[in-house]
Amino acid sequence: MKRIFLIGYMGAGKTTIGKVLAREMGVEFFDLDWYIEDRFRKKIPEIFAESGEAGFRDIERKMLREVGEFENVVISCGGGTPCFFDNMDFMNGQGDTIYLNASPAVLKEHLLMGKSQRPLIEGKSSEELEIYIQQSLQTRLPFYKKAKHSLDINVIHTKDEIKGYVQQIMDIING
Repeated sequence: MKRIFLIGYMGAGKTTIGKVLAREMGVEFFDLDWYIEDRFRKKIPEIFAESGEAGFRDIERKMLREVGEFENVVISCGGGTPCFFDNMDFMNGQGDTIYLNASPAVLKEHLLMGKSQRPLIEGKSSEELEIYIQQSLQTRLPFYKKAKHSLDINVIHTKDEIKGYVQQIMDIING
């Protein structure tokens, strides 16, 4: 039985890498944000708007515990998931946790390439985004560093680069 939790800042590549990792391992993939949206039939920005960040984090904690009981899964967690409640301890107790460590410059590039709505960075200019990433990454780093494993991520441009990261993760967890 395998449970792999991918953690890291938004834009690190958790979903992109997680989908391919799950396929390579022959297990199910869950993006925690998508799981929440499916269960609540609302988009994350709607939940944020209705419940505030505190309300969202409470929902996120409950859904993490639900999906974290599934067997043979790769779970891509939201960027803030490890930083609230005892979520990091829970994930470490349930399986392998892998921190996808990307620099602020890489994160900014990935976020600017991305098409999804992200409530915490909406409306920020490129410069504001970089400052925001640097500041919030400092706050989140102590939580991310509690992961059992860490993998440095650079800008992901190709499928071969994704496959390379997937192979590294498989080596880490099978090592």
